[in-house]
Amino acid sequence: MDNRAGEMQVFLRVVEAGSFSEAARLMRMTPSTVSKLVARIEARLGVRLVERSTRRLSLTAEGQLYYERSQALLQELDEVERDLSRDAACPEGTVRVNISVALGIHGLEPLLPAFWQAYPHIVLDLSLSDELVDLYLDRTDVAFRVGPLPDSGVTARRLGTARRKIVAAPAYLERHGIPRTVEDLAHHNCLGFNFRRAVPVWPMREGGRVAERAVRGALLSNNGETLRQMALAGVGLARLADFHMREDVAAGRLVEVLTDVIAPDEEGVHAVFLGGPRMPRRVRAFLDFMVPRLQHFLEASGTACAVAAAPTLQTI
Repeated sequence: MDNRAGEMQVFLRVVEAGSFSEAARLMRMTPSTVSKLVARIEARLGVRLVERSTRRLSLTAEGQLYYERSQALLQELDEVERDLSRDAACPEGTVRVNISVALGIHGLEPLLPAFWQAYPHIVLDLSLSDELVDLYLDRTDVAFRVGPLPDSGVTARRLGTARRKIVAAPAYLERHGIPRTVEDLAHHNCLGFNFRRAVPVWPMREGGRVAERAVRGALLSNNGETLRQMALAGVGLARLADFHMREDVAAGRLVEVLTDVIAPDEEGVHAVFLGGPRMPRRVRAFLDFMVPRLQHFLEASGTACAVAAAPTLQTI
């Protein structure tokens, strides 16, 4: 086993004590053992480090250089261990996080003040994007993803389920009428996504089976929050996750439509990260804080949307 750090410690003690015997006494070793360790270093390096005499040891030029460099290396090692020990007690450093725009704004961001109260020395490098990221290439510690997980070596913790609903503002429905059948969608402005994995279809029940109905609209966006804002502005219909618009539905700002014909439209929500026993303490602290709270947030979203009653609207 390579124990050069231990050999360095013995050499430093010999130099500082001024003799093999004194160094041996201080380190509770025999003088012959100490002498053999120094001789082993010299043999490995191929240079003489110590000039031995009956009175006192003296360093060669190579010995002086080895002493100074060893001292610096061992001090740095001590600092590394102190830093890691301090981090274990009070995590610090940067955690790089990627999360979808809607889940970030409505789920994660409200939790941040309490998180920093608990962990004031952790810096979050937070990116909100509905595009999938590669944890390795983008140097991301934790990604929150809605949808199917890629087949990779990452670790995932399930947060819950996102259930998509079709909603619109009361003002839009008053102007354009309430869609009641799948065919009615052809006469409505259906707002959609433009990122690569998105397709311009909405799953609907047709004739006792589930089919994907092609839709068209005046807007394609790379994030759900833009669609929500346009739906609130009365621009058109939007297909959004329940956690995204639950407060709008509860307040009457948005109305759920086509509840009897929209097919079950659910996707899992996960926290994805590079796991293992050597996960940095700061990343584990972030996950342990956020995961149960986001699980509660998603569970509450499903319950709230299930019991929310839509206002009665007259067909124009």
